Amino acid sequence: MKLVFATHNKNKFAEVKSMLPKHIELLSLKDIGCNEDIAETADTIEGNAILKANYVRNKYGINCFADDTGLEVKSINNEPGVFSARYAGDSNNSKANMEKLLKNLKGKEDRSARFKTAIALNMEREEIMFLGICEGKITKEARGNSGFGYDPVFQPKGFTTTFAEMTLQQKSEIGHRGKAMRQLIDYLSQ
Repeated sequence: MKLVFATHNKNKFAEVKSMLPKHIELLSLKDIGCNEDIAETADTIEGNAILKANYVRNKYGINCFADDTGLEVKSINNEPGVFSARYAGDSNNSKANMEKLLKNLKGKEDRSARFKTAIALNMEREEIMFLGICEGKITKEARGNSGFGYDPVFQPKGFTTTFAEMTLQQKSEIGHRGKAMRQLIDYLSQ
């Protein structure tokens, strides 16, 4: 089975590919000749995932899934949410995004947060949504060198380490994307 994962993010592609069973051939946007950035203009995480999956399916005619992930921090009105990748501006600069988040949390007691991943599957024109949520909190400083995005400042509930201090396998087992991916994999295995 061939499936396109609608992302240009190499780290995310590698993380997802490592979770899929070997009988699923995962293709990237580059593999199908899609070099354009697919606009994420929806006002929800779920909406952005749907936009990307439908774009690839409609333009290239290939079964596709797309994800969108957002970090929601309770004490700052669930920011950055749908704007997680562009929180500090359109450059998608992870370091700047983390710095802005930590600045906005200065003096806040409640640092509870959650990562939410929505995966939209568009297969044979059937659209299905899978959601994965990981509860946790934002640390006071960045820790760790693994992962990407907000991983150095997100500490999952029940752990003393951030996502960036975990191996890819550990993160996949407990993380938001891993939870949503397992739902997708279960569906594809039926």
